[in-house]
Amino acid sequence: MKKYPTLTSACTHSLPGLLFLVCCLFSNVSAAAQDSITVRIKGMRCEECAHNVMVAVKKLPGIESVRSNIERRTTTIVYDRAQTCADSIEARLAATGRYKASAYSPNDTIRRGMGLRMDDMHCQRCADRIMAKLQPMEGIDSLAPHLDKNYYFIRYDANRTCKADIKAALAELGFTPVNYYSGPKVSYAYYLLPERQATQQTLDDVLIIDGVEDVNVNPKRKSLAVTFFTDETNADKLLTDIKAAGIDAQVPPPHECKEEGKGKSE
Repeated sequence: MKKYPTLTSACTHSLPGLLFLVCCLFSNVSAAAQDSITVRIKGMRCEECAHNVMVAVKKLPGIESVRSNIERRTTTIVYDRAQTCADSIEARLAATGRYKASAYSPNDTIRRGMGLRMDDMHCQRCADRIMAKLQPMEGIDSLAPHLDKNYYFIRYDANRTCKADIKAALAELGFTPVNYYSGPKVSYAYYLLPERQATQQTLDDVLIIDGVEDVNVNPKRKSLAVTFFTDETNADKLLTDIKAAGIDAQVPPPHECKEEGKGKSE
């Protein structure tokens, strides 16, 4: 009769091999016990909300990770199903009152709207170029330019595209979009930068200045755009703080549009 090696003989001949086998067995058991759920949470509208959702869910045993997407109002929770389950997670969220979970599908249509201010959008030809660029993008629902206030209102499906992708498409055209709001306590600033400072580092440095709500840097145009709160700062103080951060930002001269009657942007 053919003899098979026993566990004892395997230990004797290859302890490292046995340890590898044991690790693999435990890894497989752990992976088998892991599950995930993605839910819609309509009451989750900001980073603070996402943090509150994470804190609430992590009070349950067996929660391994919690990741939220603010645009989609979704949260993906990875958990150990030996310790908790989807029903318990949904019940925990319902108990918060504000963050009740509902079903989510990648096929859902999740409509979002946003305004983007672009001080480098100067005329109808600029607006037409933006329209031609964004309209073919998957997920774009409608576009409305407002040249008198230098902003575009964009409605889109957050399950098909996102704000970051839309901003990136505009940057490729040479524009510098930042968040637009209609409220009286919000204003905007636009500067030109030396090429060496038209970088992500400049964006990060300006974003932490008091009163700043949104920042964008366009390396192609060598520009810096800022949305800021007027009850926390003003245009003069903002520029002073930017320069104090070592950024040589310059207010551009009044724009003289050179695009009217041309076939392309300057």
